[in-house]
Amino acid sequence: MRTVLGLLIIGLILMVSSCVPTRNITYLQESPTVKNDSLITIQKVQPPYRLQINDVLSIQIKAPYDNDLISMFNAGNTNNSSNGAVQGSGLYFTGYTIDQHGDVRVPQLGKIKAIGLTLEELRELIETRLLNEYFKENAELFVNVRLGGLRYVMAGEVGGKGEQVIYRDQATIIEAIANSGGVPITGDLTKVRIVRQYPDGVKVHHLDLTQLNVIYSPYYYIQPNDMIVVDPLPQKSLGTGTTGLASFTTIISVLTTLVTTVLLFTRL
Repeated sequence: MRTVLGLLIIGLILMVSSCVPTRNITYLQESPTVKNDSLITIQKVQPPYRLQINDVLSIQIKAPYDNDLISMFNAGNTNNSSNGAVQGSGLYFTGYTIDQHGDVRVPQLGKIKAIGLTLEELRELIETRLLNEYFKENAELFVNVRLGGLRYVMAGEVGGKGEQVIYRDQATIIEAIANSGGVPITGDLTKVRIVRQYPDGVKVHHLDLTQLNVIYSPYYYIQPNDMIVVDPLPQKSLGTGTTGLASFTTIISVLTTLVTTVLLFTRL
């Protein structure tokens, strides 16, 4: 009898410890020192992104009085909408990719060193060359250079794995995760990793998405080519269930087997 009682106590302890705490699966929890509904000021303006290898760019060149000349530079851009934005995955085929040497090839202009430049710096460089080599100063030249969306990769314990794209200029890591299907209850929000490319290599940054102060992190906003990795909680590897009911069902099954075995041996 004592053996059975001991097994029941152990089972109850396992059931409680195996459940996933709510604090580990809740985004942006407020600190006890912060008043509810208080205004939190954050710096939304991030340092300008500097172009990396494999970035895909949309480059549009316009001049109202030189349509014939403009057509040479916009050759191949067949997926442009009326506002000049390239739609969806069509940019992969018609956009401009920064190659392994850090160059982007533009019609008539040839290779332009783009790696390490901001979008505005690249725009100014292209515009300057066009004015010096092809257009007059009064041509009312308009050059627009944009990224082909925020492309990133989701890996680990997430709803949707693989490459994802957000067609915006700026997005937070939480928006990126939501765009890919979110994190299931078995994912650990306290140790989310961002694997980010830099000119000198790759760095790994850690974020705790359960804490509200994560919005102050310089890595709260994603960048192109980021890899976001979410590890599973220990409860998944243990296989004891993630909710109280699941844990209870699993542990009762195990205890039933153990109790039956103990009773059989005690009767022998």
